[in-house]
Amino acid sequence: MKRRTRNLLLNWRIILLILFLVGSVATLAFKPLTYGIDISGGVALVAQTEHPVDSDTMQLVVSSLQKRLNTLGLRDITVEAQGDQIVLIKVANVSTAEEANQIKSVIESQGVFYMEFTGTVFGTGEDVEYVGIYQIKPDNSWAVPFRISKSAAEKFAELAYGKKGWPVDMFLDPPVNSLMVVPDSVYRLMNSTDFNAEAPNAPTLMERIGKAFNVTVVAYANQSADEIAKLAEGKDKIVLVDVPQDLQTQLEEMNLTVRYVPRAPGETDHALIVRVLGLYGPYSLGEGLTVGEPQQDVQITGAAPDRLTAEQEASTIYTVLKSGSLPVKLNVVGMEFISPRLGENFRTQALYAGIAALIAVLLIVYFHYRNWRIAIPVASTSLFEVMIILGFAALINWNLDLPSIAGIIAAIGTGVDQQIVITDELLSGERSTRITRRASVLRRMGRAFFVIFASAATTIAAMSFLLVYFVGTLKGFAFTTILGVLIGIIVTRPAYAEIAKYLLGED
Repeated sequence: MKRRTRNLLLNWRIILLILFLVGSVATLAFKPLTYGIDISGGVALVAQTEHPVDSDTMQLVVSSLQKRLNTLGLRDITVEAQGDQIVLIKVANVSTAEEANQIKSVIESQGVFYMEFTGTVFGTGEDVEYVGIYQIKPDNSWAVPFRISKSAAEKFAELAYGKKGWPVDMFLDPPVNSLMVVPDSVYRLMNSTDFNAEAPNAPTLMERIGKAFNVTVVAYANQSADEIAKLAEGKDKIVLVDVPQDLQTQLEEMNLTVRYVPRAPGETDHALIVRVLGLYGPYSLGEGLTVGEPQQDVQITGAAPDRLTAEQEASTIYTVLKSGSLPVKLNVVGMEFISPRLGENFRTQALYAGIAALIAVLLIVYFHYRNWRIAIPVASTSLFEVMIILGFAALINWNLDLPSIAGIIAAIGTGVDQQIVITDELLSGERSTRITRRASVLRRMGRAFFVIFASAATTIAAMSFLLVYFVGTLKGFAFTTILGVLIGIIVTRPAYAEIAKYLLGED
């Protein structure tokens, strides 16, 4: 008896099960589970494209947003297209306005990046080859290092030769080919040398953006909507900056694309210009960059009033540079926090439901076989399977939502069925001495595992279709079902077969 017990404990299948169990318990102890939006709550944002797009472009918008939000480090993201202009974005585990506003900023950044010098664009987002990890300094200044292509670096070296102290501008989503209507003070500032770094003889900011992006800037002097529309002929859009908002309505009634930018409370003219243009800089051209040698490693820098704001600004730039640009500009037109549907007591209720389900499995199996030596291992194996699945989910930061939990239940149900197949094969040999003489335990286990592997292959094939071709909540169901089936056929099913053979007296 002792030798059989020792052999069971030293069996590699049992050791593998123990290792997985210990690893799962340790993972759950140090890394708690995270939950999806329907359990833990989150935020829902409604975004609208600047103009209607076709289905192919909308699909590209959805996939690009998924990639961008994943780059930001978010999980359990649902991005759904609704019609030809509306995109619905749901993000779990977002509970503060600061987090929601950062997501809003990332969505609204189309991500079209330009590097400009003396009115010439020498590089774009397509020239960004590598983005390094952003850095936050104690004074709340930040820097995002990146590497540009050799061709962009050579073009810049040629433009910069002999121009020490001249301004270098970087833009994120500037208003390309547009008419800007601004207050007189803003107009005068853009046309001054305040944005010229250390080179008063360099072109002004107004001249640089006019040459680089075909942006025309006019000072507001009580012009009518008709007069502004006439000035905007040949332009893609009109940008109204801190001027009467009723102009927006009048111009939109003329079927013109209008962007209205109000001044934030306490915002200076300089800060307003930087925000409207998406300007980073101007950076003063260092002496080492004026000798004609290409320099590929560059960085965007900035400063913020506090560390949280600095983190958000740097993270947004890093995310946009790394994920690339969206095919069309998005504006967030609605944002709503979603409260947890299942409430704060979900985990306690789920625990009670799980215990009740295990007891039900235990009793049903017992009444079927009238043998506790069968019922207890079947229920215990199901419990072990749940623990391993949850441990793996915690390890990879998988957010558990309702479809994911349904997938775990489906996998456990399949597991119980397969354990009954193994048990019936073992008992068939025990009941008939003729079959016992003809077929070894190995042969009977072979028959059982043939059924198990065929069933698992069918389930994985069906769930793989959902995992690859569907988006949203169905992915969670498919993922956890496949994970549960794989854990079953690799770890728990072989271990149960050894335990069952031991308890039923089969060698």
